[in-house]
Amino acid sequence: MAGLFVTGTDTGVGKTRIAVALMAALQDHGLRVAAMKPVSAGCERSAAGLRNDDALALQAQSSIALPYELLNPYALEPPIAPHIAAREAGLELQMDTLLEACAQIESRADYVVVEGAGGWLVPLDGQQTLADLAAALAFPVVMVVGIRLGCINHALLTAQAVRARGLKLAGWVANEITPSSPRADENVQSLGERLAAPLLGRVPFAPRATVDETAACLHVAPLLAAWRQ
Repeated sequence: MAGLFVTGTDTGVGKTRIAVALMAALQDHGLRVAAMKPVSAGCERSAAGLRNDDALALQAQSSIALPYELLNPYALEPPIAPHIAAREAGLELQMDTLLEACAQIESRADYVVVEGAGGWLVPLDGQQTLADLAAALAFPVVMVVGIRLGCINHALLTAQAVRARGLKLAGWVANEITPSSPRADENVQSLGERLAAPLLGRVPFAPRATVDETAACLHVAPLLAAWRQ
């Protein structure tokens, strides 16, 4: 399977914005790129069923038309941890269901961008986490770092956990999630010196930026090189 798994150092660090922009950047290189949001919480009710804004953004950017239920197999209404929302809804999040959905998507596209939920170790049930899904997919991982106080520790811990699962950290993105973060330049430099993975881009704080404007901040050459190997 050809693709990548987008994780974040925490919730609210801009994973969806970066995932969609990565899709656009890869599409600019002629790839048919599809997306998957395995589990989403904080969905809204619609005539078609529960829908998640992040999953809809990924669906809109996909090169191919995908049924929502395939792209987002588990859509949960409360904006809480997915395993808790699933338990309250009487659902059991099945790893096999997620892997089968991803395989179906991959069969229709050149490249699949899978966006996690929250951070690296968000639980799916009593034992498994999204890290287990990433390990089962065996995709390279892109880490979105929200540039703010504490981001160095969060990023280094996440990178360590990714590698502990035997996965490749294919790169990281410095996403500026506030108008002004103390010592942002120094934090990005410190991360670059310690992460031993390519910086795919530094995205400025710009809530109204278009997908193309965000994609222009990214450099996907390392991802393409890994894909072609």
